[in-house]
Amino acid sequence: MKIVRSMTFRVASIALASLLTAGIAAQAQQSEDTVVRRHITVTQSDLAAAAGVKNNYYHVTPANLPGAREAAMKLNGESDKRLARTLPNAEAVPRLPNALTAPYFYPADLAKGSGAALKTVVNHAVYVDYTGTIAANWGNPEGFLNDLGKSTFIHLVDQYAGVTTNGRYTVGANASVTYGFYGNTLYEHELWAIAHSVAKTDGAGTGHIYHIFLPAGVDTCFDQSTACYSPDNTNNFYFCAYHSSVTFSDIGTVLFSVEPYQLTPGCQVATPSPNGQLADSTNSVLSHELFEAITDPIVGNGWTNHTSTPMGGSEIGDECHTAGDGAGNNLAPTFLINGKSYEVQTEYSNHYHACATTP
Repeated sequence: MKIVRSMTFRVASIALASLLTAGIAAQAQQSEDTVVRRHITVTQSDLAAAAGVKNNYYHVTPANLPGAREAAMKLNGESDKRLARTLPNAEAVPRLPNALTAPYFYPADLAKGSGAALKTVVNHAVYVDYTGTIAANWGNPEGFLNDLGKSTFIHLVDQYAGVTTNGRYTVGANASVTYGFYGNTLYEHELWAIAHSVAKTDGAGTGHIYHIFLPAGVDTCFDQSTACYSPDNTNNFYFCAYHSSVTFSDIGTVLFSVEPYQLTPGCQVATPSPNGQLADSTNSVLSHELFEAITDPIVGNGWTNHTSTPMGGSEIGDECHTAGDGAGNNLAPTFLINGKSYEVQTEYSNHYHACATTP
């Protein structure tokens, strides 16, 4: 059941969040703020397009909190079952005739379904209902995406995409989005409307991924569910972010990720952080979702794990999601990405049969 809070509560919570983000802005250590060149308002036609959605699939990243991993696995399993029902030609659980050959096998290796990894894609940052600067809210996610796209780290996906050329994953137009909603919670269908509002101009299909950034104080839940990103309600706080594919009747399939505010116990990286805890917490989960969207774009039909029961259904980022320190911080490593230090998680390599930072 949806929990609807008053607009007054939302305004107050956003105001408080703005003060908090202003107080930690100095941690971001960015030389200049991101310039947002377009402003988009969600329209009734966007809401109508979202209301007509019949096919959507998602994969969530669990929070480092008690019970969250189990709840996240259940959510992802429900999406995989829906994929099998709605795309009968999809191989949601690939058969692995050679995976268990003697004398050993690698239980964390990913296997390909009937869908393909993305050989190239344009990333779009979409900033929702925020006040102040991008740096104060999230750090510099587009700067990170630029560095990631030029790095050796991104070439970890070559083994899954089947191509090795440079410059395949780029950064395109960004946008700020206004969406009037009540309370402090955005639901799944509302995020579809936001994705539609940008994709109808910048392009649908598997050539684009829209990363939807939510400011501090904004929760998000799945429709008719208590499965949420909700730091203010830890009983329902199950995930930190997710990537999704949704099909609209007018513009077709849109790939997007949902990137809530990450500087919160359960999602944030541990200190010290070379770009500040706010920025690197954002960067780490953003890289997680991008790597997974590239290797498993139609969620559950790309490269996933179906060999090991503990890791069944896991994607490239899940298998290297770092452990917590007991205080709700993720213990991510620090390494160079395009010559700049970032504190972000690693990604799984079938080549090394391990988590890695280089191809």
